[in-house]
Amino acid sequence: MRAVLHIMLHFLVPAMVAPGLSKWLEPPKKWSYYWILMSATILIDLDHLLAETIYNPDRCSIGFHPLHTGWAIGTYVILLYPQKTRVIALGLLIHILLDGIDCLMM
Repeated sequence: MRAVLHIMLHFLVPAMVAPGLSKWLEPPKKWSYYWILMSATILIDLDHLLAETIYNPDRCSIGFHPLHTGWAIGTYVILLYPQKTRVIALGLLIHILLDGIDCLMM
């Protein structure tokens, strides 16, 4: 059940953030555009394919998978600054935050 909730949150949290972005960012776009971009950041989970066991419900992905390490997270923070990468960076950081919460729930 925790895994299903975790995956759902990767789509629900961006859906809650996206309407605010459509008012805050310039030039403004429809909230669905921002939701799609932020939801697409789930693709960083492709790095799970590099693990010996692709899915392990008892493994914290933070610090284990390459796109979930400190250097990658630092890159996502830097990507917040350029306007062209801001929404994707925010989606990546939301993804990492949700993964971190999942790690705490283990």
